[in-house]
Amino acid sequence: KMCCNLKRRFLLLYATQKGQAKAIAEEIQQQAGAHGLEADMYCISEMDKYNLEAEKDPVVIVISTTGTGDPPDTARKFIKKIQDKTLPPDHFAHLQYGLLGLGDSEYTFFCNGGKTVDRRLQELGAQHFYDTGLADDCVGLELVVDPWIDGLWLALKEAFLLQEEKKGMSSNVDAVSDSPFAAPCVREPDLTSKVQHLKLEDEGARSSDVLSQKLVDINLVTSAQDLEPSLVRSVPPVSQSALNIPALPAEYLEVQFQDTHGENPSLSSLTSEGTAFEVPVTKAVQLTREDAIKTALLLELDIADTTFDYQPGDAFCVICPNNVNEVEELLRILGLPGKGEHFVCVKVKQGTKKKGATLPQHIPERSTLKFLLTWCLEIRTIPKKAFLRALVECTGDAREKRRLQELCSRQGASDYTRFIREPNVCLLDLLHAFPSCKPSLNLLIEHLPKLQPRSYSASSSNLFQPGKLCFVFNIVEFPACPTRPVSWKGVCTGWLAELVAPLLQTNKNAVDARGGSLSTEKIFIFARPSNTFHLPADPSIPFIMVGPGTGISPFIGFLQHRQKLREEHTDWKFGETWLFFGCRHQDRDYLDELKCFLENGTLTHLKVCFSRDLPAAEVAPPKYVQDVVRLYAKEVARVLMKERGYFYVCGDKKHMADGVSDAVVDILSMEMGVDKLEAMKILAMLREAKRYLQDVWS
Repeated sequence: KMCCNLKRRFLLLYATQKGQAKAIAEEIQQQAGAHGLEADMYCISEMDKYNLEAEKDPVVIVISTTGTGDPPDTARKFIKKIQDKTLPPDHFAHLQYGLLGLGDSEYTFFCNGGKTVDRRLQELGAQHFYDTGLADDCVGLELVVDPWIDGLWLALKEAFLLQEEKKGMSSNVDAVSDSPFAAPCVREPDLTSKVQHLKLEDEGARSSDVLSQKLVDINLVTSAQDLEPSLVRSVPPVSQSALNIPALPAEYLEVQFQDTHGENPSLSSLTSEGTAFEVPVTKAVQLTREDAIKTALLLELDIADTTFDYQPGDAFCVICPNNVNEVEELLRILGLPGKGEHFVCVKVKQGTKKKGATLPQHIPERSTLKFLLTWCLEIRTIPKKAFLRALVECTGDAREKRRLQELCSRQGASDYTRFIREPNVCLLDLLHAFPSCKPSLNLLIEHLPKLQPRSYSASSSNLFQPGKLCFVFNIVEFPACPTRPVSWKGVCTGWLAELVAPLLQTNKNAVDARGGSLSTEKIFIFARPSNTFHLPADPSIPFIMVGPGTGISPFIGFLQHRQKLREEHTDWKFGETWLFFGCRHQDRDYLDELKCFLENGTLTHLKVCFSRDLPAAEVAPPKYVQDVVRLYAKEVARVLMKERGYFYVCGDKKHMADGVSDAVVDILSMEMGVDKLEAMKILAMLREAKRYLQDVWS
């Protein structure tokens, strides 16, 4: 019989790329104690610390998805192991598991990391003890994550109960068969009544989370009926509700200030994803006119003195810092304006209640405070509810405290989405909005995630320009809003633009020139090779490229590579090449380089559109690339189906790539005489065969 006072163990595995899945797993581990359970938590890559083949207890898996549908890097070894074709179909027949997948429906292969593991575990005989949850970062992970975690505890207790029943039944059978006399049968309480009891018990555990101050002092609720809610103000019913708020996360780090002597860690030590190279920026060109809506820059890096290698279509990462003014402002609010150059030592707090607490990988043991806030922590991240819960304890003003409680509560979920998630509110915004909130430094280090390197597509060919690596990007702009009176530039694109401003000055009067003086500015990069977004291995295979705006970037590399191959191998047969390019204005955003590829025969067909130019003709030309693709339906179908060509799409996911795939589905349906469903299956097969390839972002 299950002893209710004994903490039952379950195995908790997480696979994370940027820390989301780990944070959710930690939340599950933390809540487990309140439900009389103990989570034995590991990263899924730590296969020496757990053994699914011999696991008797229930298993909970939290797994994210990266890229356009890949499992996180930490799950690759695990997935390779379970994908072994020699494993029998009952390999995991003993395993009971529940899985929570994280993804973004902006991308085609939504939650594919979780779905891949789920499907394979099922094929190997594992059983669900709880339904799979698929959380969507596009609308807010918490919309699925919170209720999934709420329901997990009852499902786990039912799983333990069934386990006990099975044990009891087998031990009873053993006892009867071993004994010469049959013992009188003592009936256990009916299983359903036990489950009912568990439900009541679980409700009790949940209600213990309800804020002890059932209703806030009525004086604090001003005549809110007349007011609109905002980040700092709530209205009924939220303002008058008793609140279910998350448990307070245990603090687990301590920060010791030291003197100003010493050296900061090398920036190359900030990544564990590959060798980082420090390379000079040798050229910077503004590709768009001053009056263009978006500013596009092309940067050239000198990689000649490194072992950095890439193919056209590969991506690479840039290690970038937070904005210097935002770091200074954060230091000021924290009351540490003169301490930036002081070294700090970060250690795990002795006697912390956080189980298995370790120093996060991205936090150096010793560095200056400014280095830590500049290079290690994503200070612009949207604060999670657990962070808000911790900030409550650092807030002096009663009204501000109550509002932060509301924003992290179950009752305030829609306020959290509306006033924090959707407007991309960050820590600095919160500290400005709630001036009595004075968090400690250790709290920020515990709750702010790693400052992620930013990924860019190579826009060059090593064959065409040996020792050079080029890339193109728009300077990202975030307009001012009610919670932020000043506009922002993207963390990395804003920094790069500032870094190369002197180089751009030299080109000011020659936008078309590819010139520019040598620069002493250097940046750290590391490779992130693509497994699939490459030219066909056989040069005689035709291909189609669709890349509006900076989506053109990898295709410049493709065409440079093809041009060089044509020069070097005059006897080879080369397939035709199509490029569909779009930009806002022909005179401000158009790349003349594309005409050169057309004139020298590297590019067979160039089709362009300009979405913001006023039509001169009576019949308006197509505005967007997906519309132009439709005009060439017969040719697209021929290249894809008759000639088994490739189709590449690069650029914005939501507003372009989805429109292009819809256009291709319509073309296949029309040209092959099949219904839309059949055409969608054909497109899925092309994706599967790696002949319809996307490099997209949201």
